[in-house]
Amino acid sequence: MQVRADLSQRVVLRPQDMDWVDSPQPGVQRVLLDRIGGEVARATSLVRYAPGAFFPVHHHGGGEEILVLDGVFQEGDAAWAAGLYLRNPPGSSHQPRSDAGTRLFVKLGQMPQDDGVTVRVDTRAGVGWRPGEGGLVRPLHRTAHEQVDLLRLPAGRAVLADPTGGSEWLVLVGRLRLAGELLPCESWLRLPPGDAPALQAGPEGVTLYRKTGHLARPLGLEPAC
Repeated sequence: MQVRADLSQRVVLRPQDMDWVDSPQPGVQRVLLDRIGGEVARATSLVRYAPGAFFPVHHHGGGEEILVLDGVFQEGDAAWAAGLYLRNPPGSSHQPRSDAGTRLFVKLGQMPQDDGVTVRVDTRAGVGWRPGEGGLVRPLHRTAHEQVDLLRLPAGRAVLADPTGGSEWLVLVGRLRLAGELLPCESWLRLPPGDAPALQAGPEGVTLYRKTGHLARPLGLEPAC
């Protein structure tokens, strides 16, 4: 399966552009933002679990990155509420579920094998945010391959995209202005290396997930969930 598989191309998707499709597992649906491969894939998705939905135990050869958007996501005895950022490194395995239902932003098969760090960050805890870029920045993960953070900007504040290694953005709160258009909450952008348009917080401010550097050398294939 190839979905927006040319990583050298800019992609801008608004919620109205997104189609939820059934996964092979009952009660789990996905929006395929980009994908290279079938059920073994390099994949970026929005994932929705109905109450009681689960995936069987499975292995992540290329790692998994998750941001919980709402509801509660569970792994074994651990329960992760909205705002939790998780990284399960290459070689990890788990049995994900949601008793009450949840929605997630998920990236699969995109970690180098030497990135062996397990990460659990509560981004809503109020700690770890620091001033930067005219607003507040919450670093989530840093390697030579990629940098991941949340960025909270006041109304009208400009933000620079990374022209070197490419960048990826998910609007979490508020709206983001691109080329005169206000992109609503949960819009997703993929900007390839060399593409650095002017981005600006909307009139109510904006909170963004941002990943940079990773499109310079895209990685791997991963069992998709």
